[in-house]
Amino acid sequence: GDSRYTPCCAGWVGPTVLLCVYGFFSMMRPIEPFLTEFFTGPYKNLTATQVYPVLTYFSLVFLIPVLLVTDLLRYKPVIVLQGLSYVTAFLLVLLGSGIRAAQVALFSYSIAMAADVAYFTYIYSVVQPSYYQRVTSYVRGANLLGYAVGALLAQILQSLGGVSLYCLAFVTLISVSIALITSLLLPMPKTSLFIKENYSVQQRNADEDADKSESQYYIWVWSVTAARHIGRMFTRLVLDCKQCYSSVAVLFFCIWAATGRCGFYQVASYVQLLWLYIQPHNFTAYNGGVDGIGTLSGAAATVAVGHMSLEWSVWGELLLGVLTFLIAGAVFLMDLTDNIWISYTCYILSKTIYMQLATICSFQIAKTLSRKRYALVFGINIFMGMVLQSVLTAIVVSHCANNPHFSFQFVIYASFFVAVSLLLTVRGVYTVLHMKRAAAGNQAERATNLPEGSHDL
Repeated sequence: GDSRYTPCCAGWVGPTVLLCVYGFFSMMRPIEPFLTEFFTGPYKNLTATQVYPVLTYFSLVFLIPVLLVTDLLRYKPVIVLQGLSYVTAFLLVLLGSGIRAAQVALFSYSIAMAADVAYFTYIYSVVQPSYYQRVTSYVRGANLLGYAVGALLAQILQSLGGVSLYCLAFVTLISVSIALITSLLLPMPKTSLFIKENYSVQQRNADEDADKSESQYYIWVWSVTAARHIGRMFTRLVLDCKQCYSSVAVLFFCIWAATGRCGFYQVASYVQLLWLYIQPHNFTAYNGGVDGIGTLSGAAATVAVGHMSLEWSVWGELLLGVLTFLIAGAVFLMDLTDNIWISYTCYILSKTIYMQLATICSFQIAKTLSRKRYALVFGINIFMGMVLQSVLTAIVVSHCANNPHFSFQFVIYASFFVAVSLLLTVRGVYTVLHMKRAAAGNQAERATNLPEGSHDL
């Protein structure tokens, strides 16, 4: 029955509030919009190529182990690990000196990034399924709001208060420390999402025996269960991958989810360097304001998508293709222009469109898959995006090490978006024509779903 879902802390409200508080403070990191300036400026005196590639490579390495153990450890320990990793990272950012300290800080930060999957799936294990949609929106909203508040706070403190970047790093450390304390208060889920069915039955059967033979037997039972669980996960991983990605409708949205994420995160990682390169002397940087506005406009666009009435299965891929071309145009313009304000505007535009398209992909994938498979596909899409990021990083770093015009890498990113756009546009045109032909051929069955299709042909 539903008794296993009954969580501590007053039903669904308690865990949701705690997780939202955690999400807000773990994302409220005012130093981030100015992190490149902090590392490469007089504070640390490092070069970008010494620091940033580490983050991409480590994130890729940690993602798979974290995906596999998150469910087994029942989410909370991984969220606590994330909080601890953020505190360690920003402590090192604040107090460390030299390349090694910066790389260890980013090593710790990449563990925290990989653990994001626990933050987004924890809540499903402590609330009833009827609350899933509501708590998902709260948890994602808190995450987004925390980032926007952090970025805007950084801008206000920098522009109006003249606060040093060192102080912003200190505020960030306090914020992630509050997040760590909050994570310790989260209730521990009774069972995990994926092994609920098998594990809870085994546990009940083993309870009487475990009482007799004390902890030794219980540890043995847990070890066997853990080993079986990992074995089952690998088997299920292969079977589910085959089933999920054999659906062409899901496949192209997954391709965009991986490639779009890769391209946007590459742009976001190196855009601060581009701005340092093109901004005039004695210019007050508005990185925080731009990031905050981009996040808020992206959030607004995301909400707008939720209220759009469109036949997504027909027009979704074409829309992805066309809007991805706009991102490519914005990124090309960022490379071509010497005007910092045009570059800022292009970044806000590309971030807004990216967040909107990522939302379209998410609900299109979620519509066609069960919740368990969605978590798996979500993880694999992130992993594939990170593999692509590692390849792009290797190409860009090797090229730009010998190229004084650092902005040239944005031509590579824009070309990448053009390739993705062409693929999705061609596929989208094919889908629209195919659907409309089907509608014209079978009007009686299709009239209710695609009324416009039959009129056009």
